[in-house]
Amino acid sequence: MTSSLRPRATALALALLAAMSLSACQAPAKKSVAPAAAAKPAAAEKVQQRELGDGLYEMAYVPGDPAALYVASAQAFKTVNGGVLYRLDARTLATLGETHTDLKNFGMTASPDGSVLYITNTLDGGVTKVDARSGKVLQRQLFGRKNDKGNPVGAREILLHDGLLYIGAIENPAMIWVVDANTLRLKTTIKNAGKWVTGLLYSASTDRIYAANGSGEVLVINPRSHKIEQRWTPGDGKEYLLLNLAEDAANGRLYVTDNSKGKTTLVFDERSGKVIKRLDVGDSLGIKFNAKRNEIYISQRLGGKVLQLDATTYAVKNSWTLPTHPNSLLVSPDGQTLYVTVKQGLNKDRSPQGPDSVVRIALD
Repeated sequence: MTSSLRPRATALALALLAAMSLSACQAPAKKSVAPAAAAKPAAAEKVQQRELGDGLYEMAYVPGDPAALYVASAQAFKTVNGGVLYRLDARTLATLGETHTDLKNFGMTASPDGSVLYITNTLDGGVTKVDARSGKVLQRQLFGRKNDKGNPVGAREILLHDGLLYIGAIENPAMIWVVDANTLRLKTTIKNAGKWVTGLLYSASTDRIYAANGSGEVLVINPRSHKIEQRWTPGDGKEYLLLNLAEDAANGRLYVTDNSKGKTTLVFDERSGKVIKRLDVGDSLGIKFNAKRNEIYISQRLGGKVLQLDATTYAVKNSWTLPTHPNSLLVSPDGQTLYVTVKQGLNKDRSPQGPDSVVRIALD
């Protein structure tokens, strides 16, 4: 979406994870639905919440009977070796299966047919290919690059496009590894990608890959030449740490979040590369655009809420309070369900204050 947290995993690496969409951080959250056996069908209530485990990060949805929601987990950093990959019923959040992995799991994406999952192992600087049904590890690629402290350069966000995996590195200057999705062989490296590549998105309408970074840039990358063709910035002279990306392709709008420096969501015009709007909703972490409902969803890690916005007027239509730290977002293929991972805080010794949760919101 890596082995245990060894001494090499520095405070900087953990702080960076906590600052981004793959994050972690104060009193336990209230639960509307409890453990697996008690999880109720979606028709019974609009919002379901289930405590699942420590260190939850990104999700993937795989259609089927039943449809499956996969959740990547790094587990606890101090006391647990490895991580877990959960397979949940996408309607009830009941557990269908789980795989205990030797490395910790963070970012995740699925193959188009849903048979394979690709998971980033941030602390070990690699990516793992997993059979979705059995949970068996099929292949792994550890990039072997070290930072100036001798620790692995973290592999953070992951994007699958046209048989290739694009994996952003947490480094300064950063890079994007381009990996063959079938063999996991490293094909090339996109260099000079700014400070920390934090978000990745492919636009079918522009046929370009967008990468957000901690230098406050959106990189526009040609997926055939793998060259950085443009570097968009907010253009106001302020400091930004850009994070996650979403696109309204029909209207040529690219949304980019910032939950720490700018505490806003920027709207870029894809034709000009200029910022045409700032959504002053406060800190913004995860973001998804839902074309079927013409809506935008934003998780507010600091505010403890998920916002539902009209994508034409940008008015906030609804919000859900999900303490303590709403994190990653996922919209179902039919556009009628929103999934959220909700993280708890960390104690001074970096142990979790409580288990993280998965939330299912019926939008209709």
